[in-house]
Amino acid sequence: MTFRRLLAGTAAAVIASVGLVACGSGSSGETVRIGTTDAQLKEWDVFADIVEAEGIDIEIVPFSDYNTPNDALVQGEIDVNKFQHLDFLASYNKGANADLVPYAATEINPLSLFWKDHDSLDGIEGEGVVIPNDDTNQGRAINVLAQAGLVTLRDDSVYNPTPADVDTEKSKVSIVTVDAAQTTTAYHEGRPAIINNSFLERASIDPSLAIFQDDPSTEQAEPYINAWVTTRDKADDETLIRLAELWKDPAVTAAVLETSGNTAVTVERSPEELAAIMERLAAREQ
Repeated sequence: MTFRRLLAGTAAAVIASVGLVACGSGSSGETVRIGTTDAQLKEWDVFADIVEAEGIDIEIVPFSDYNTPNDALVQGEIDVNKFQHLDFLASYNKGANADLVPYAATEINPLSLFWKDHDSLDGIEGEGVVIPNDDTNQGRAINVLAQAGLVTLRDDSVYNPTPADVDTEKSKVSIVTVDAAQTTTAYHEGRPAIINNSFLERASIDPSLAIFQDDPSTEQAEPYINAWVTTRDKADDETLIRLAELWKDPAVTAAVLETSGNTAVTVERSPEELAAIMERLAAREQ
């Protein structure tokens, strides 16, 4: 992801701008306020129609950066948010000394390896694979290459590996780190590159051309599961749970696939499984 941080107080300003009233969770028939950074996407319109038919009153609150939806949740300005993966949530909880919890999984957007004019890993041995150098994507990209059998880590238990954790003597490819936005340039130059989904469309790269991507079912991919998130006291709220169930409606799933270029993968994890993943991530944040 690319995070654009706004000034403190932005969340409150956004909420005020859409005219929301201060009210609680929809369990008592009041409006449920849902924060997200991608309110413009088709799936939210589809979701809103399904929720309306269910008789639940919601207000979708748009945010323009990736920090204020959690701040707003902590401050009680919204009831729930859906925009982040578990790794980001764990980092936020640590930095803000917060206790936000994921109560339902949604999707995972695989991180993929692309190589222009190639449809498989054949012939890639000896190549320098370009990967993003930012904290959010670098470790995951190296894990993708490890899953593909292209690099060997000195210690398989490393959660967020860096190039220094790669055993170059045992690896089939070398790693070249660049700014995430430059990975598409490398691809168009003919070099294999791991490219974040957010850069594919603007670089006219078809997501279906990926020659490898991480497996959403593996433990390495678990930190990147996206989720519905709320405060601990609302994690068992029946209305919030029902909203998460409605997000899995086939019509919403179809819209998510369309807007993600058919890359998003629906994930099923129980609240207990999400809690266990968060515990592991919190331990790694120490």
